[in-house]
Amino acid sequence: MDIMTIIGIVGGIAAVIMSVLTSGGTVPGILDLPSFIFTVIGSYTALCIAYPMKYVMGVWGVIGKTFKIPDFNEKTLVQSMVTLSEKARREGILALEEGLEDLDDEFMKTGLRLVVDGTDGNVIRGILENEMGQIESRHIQWISVMNTWAGLGPGYGMMGTVIGLIGMLRNLEDKSSLGPNMAIALMTTLYGSFIANMFMTPFSTKLQLQNSQEMVVKEMIIEGVLSIQAGDNPRILAMKLLTYLDPVSRKVIESEVLKD
Repeated sequence: MDIMTIIGIVGGIAAVIMSVLTSGGTVPGILDLPSFIFTVIGSYTALCIAYPMKYVMGVWGVIGKTFKIPDFNEKTLVQSMVTLSEKARREGILALEEGLEDLDDEFMKTGLRLVVDGTDGNVIRGILENEMGQIESRHIQWISVMNTWAGLGPGYGMMGTVIGLIGMLRNLEDKSSLGPNMAIALMTTLYGSFIANMFMTPFSTKLQLQNSQEMVVKEMIIEGVLSIQAGDNPRILAMKLLTYLDPVSRKVIESEVLKD
């Protein structure tokens, strides 16, 4: 569980509530069901126009990923590739076929299967980079759904405000209702800003960060697979892979994979 996502949401809502209370307002004063339905539900259904059903329905599962800390198993991957490199140099490339199905990472398994089949290094790189590109393309497509919703939210908020103002201007003779009607009209703008700035934009930013992290791991795997295929010394392979890690992770793994 990514506690920072929860802290961000709870903290953002608490900040809004505190600002309302300290300015003399009330929490019920910023709650309006029609405004919520028009802005939130309306902007969500607009996604049906922009995207196929699988994206409209699947966006909730993607949002769920922002509440989880992704584990790309960098330590395990580095250790596995160093071990496989040692085995390949000791017993030959074909020896890697034994136990290949036990590997958890499908991307690395694909690359090593190509190595065992005797595929040329340039061909292996091309296949793996193409697969990596397709994975990233799918990630970016989901991120674009989030960004689209982030843009639709304020737009629907403004539409709701205009609709509210039209209704208010039709009843100008009732002076006592002008203030409350204006407040309700502006409520949709508030909800639209909530959608964009508190939820969808931060969610998409976090997903972009996760995508970047995953792509670095994929690049590391490609480098490792090609080093095994080229017959590099396991120590050299380990040093190559460690360059892809951040300093903290590198220090943790370094002492284990670079043992004399």
